[in-house]
This record gives sequence, structure tokens and C-alpha cells, in this order.
Amino acid sequence: MSDGTEVDNIDPMEIAGMVAVVTGGAGGIGKGICGALLRAGATVVIADIEQAAIDAAVAELSSQGPISGMQTNIADEHSVRALADHVYATHGKCNLLYNNAGVTSGGGGKPWQQEPNDWRWCFGVNVFGTAICVSEFVPRMIESGEPGQIINTSSGDGGFAPVPTASVYAASKAAVSCFTEALHHNLVSEGTNLRASVFYPSGGLLRTGLFTASRNRPEELQRVGDATGRKSMTFDEMKEMLAKAGRDVTEANLDELGDFVVDRTAARQYIIIMDLRETIDLLHRRADAIEKLDVPPHHGMPVS
Repeated sequence: MSDGTEVDNIDPMEIAGMVAVVTGGAGGIGKGICGALLRAGATVVIADIEQAAIDAAVAELSSQGPISGMQTNIADEHSVRALADHVYATHGKCNLLYNNAGVTSGGGGKPWQQEPNDWRWCFGVNVFGTAICVSEFVPRMIESGEPGQIINTSSGDGGFAPVPTASVYAASKAAVSCFTEALHHNLVSEGTNLRASVFYPSGGLLRTGLFTASRNRPEELQRVGDATGRKSMTFDEMKEMLAKAGRDVTEANLDELGDFVVDRTAARQYIIIMDLRETIDLLHRRADAIEKLDVPPHHGMPVS
């Protein structure tokens, strides 16, 4: 009986000449990945919900290589199908699929304070969006026979252990990590030339629009009641809050992080993260607790 591990001797990839789709690519780490891909010689298609942000990112990065964008709602299969049709009609292939777009549930709080629409919105983008993109792109990527990689952005919050005050977001990212692992095993067992990676943003605080993602929240998924009573905060507001709590507020260099992600993509590395030292200790403590049938330790941020 198999122990669940496989020998995978697939070769590294040459990024130059590849076509990459990056969801949420108009800002934050998504834009950092786009720039890194261009520097590595790829052709890039940004898929983002905000047309103005797409236009700005394309204008900023176009001097580095061939880049375009298409407004896409990844939670809508029709929108994603139109994106895939456009990419294949225009470029004839897709080698690299970065499922990077994500949202929070909007303000966090205690689990019982979250409304059904918080779940619908957060899971609709983070989980359903990733799944829809895989469903639309991966069959075409397999059929092409070309080497390729699907890189799903998760988070240490949920992917490794939850921050209890962000239960919905953490649950969504735990789902992304589990889904990516299952995807990878199937890509291997089916004999494809594709592999999957799970990316855990790291290297410091990320200046990203994630914290104000509610600006794109659909009307039909708005909160009905008072919910948590907390509102989304900007990156700078979050940074100030963490600084007052005595936490490290070093910002990540998004260009350097993008280069790191693309380099590890080329190497076909499954887990993409800059520094696992503290996480490894947490994972060991979680495993020890599970062995004892105890509640595993969480990420250590205050539960309030």
C-alpha cells in the first residue's frame, strides 16, 4: 500500500517564452509577480476585478515586456471562461496560472458574529474563484501537453494555523491549501506535464489592497445586520495597530518577493515561502497537540 508519497522527477522549467495568467495581478504581490514574470521573459495577462487598476498596472509594467489585462470576476464561471477563451485565442496557450486574487470577510470578529454573506463573499473569491480558474484553465493546459504550473496563493492564517479573529478568512485559506495538495497529487497520478504549488506570502507585511477589499464587495453580498461591528482597515491602519501591539511591522519588498515566487515556480517547488523557521515550530506543536487529542495552538494573535 502506498504511504501517500510519490517520486516526482519532473524537470525545472524555463519561464522565458511562457504565457502566465495572474489573478489579482493589478496590485500588491500580484503585481510584484507580474513584474518578475516579465523580467524572466514571460508574457503576462492580468485578471483583476478593477479595470482602472489593470490599466495602471499595464501602463507601469509594459516597458518590461508583453503584458495585457482583462477585467475578470473569478467568482463567476462565465467571466473566467471568457478570460480563458481570450488567453487561448490571443496567445494559444497558458503555462502558468497564478490564482492569487483574494479577499477578507470584512472586519473579522468572533465566528458567531460573521454573517452568511461574509462566508459567501470570502469563499466565493478565495475558494470558489480558485476552483473555477482551475476548472477552466487546467483541462486546456493538460491538453496542450506543455509544461506548466498552477500556483495557488494561500496564507499562514489558515494554511498553517488560524488567527481566531479571522475565522472565515482562515477557513478559506485552509481550503486553498488542501485543494492545492489534492490538485498536485492528481496532476502527478494522471501523468500530466503540470504541477501545483501553494504560495504563502511572506518576508514581511504585504502592502496590498486585501485589507480594503470590501470596495469590490457585490451589493447582493453586503452585510445585512451589524455583524461584528468592525470595519475593514487600510494597510497603514493595520500596520499602526500591529506596531502598537509590539509586533514586527517590517514591510516586504514586493518586487523581491515576486522574483522569489517566479524563481521557485521555475524550480517547480511545491511550497513557496521565504522563511519557515517559526512556522515549523508551530507545526510541530500543533502535531504534538493533535497526537494528544488536544486543541492545537493557533497563530498567537490576541483573541478578542
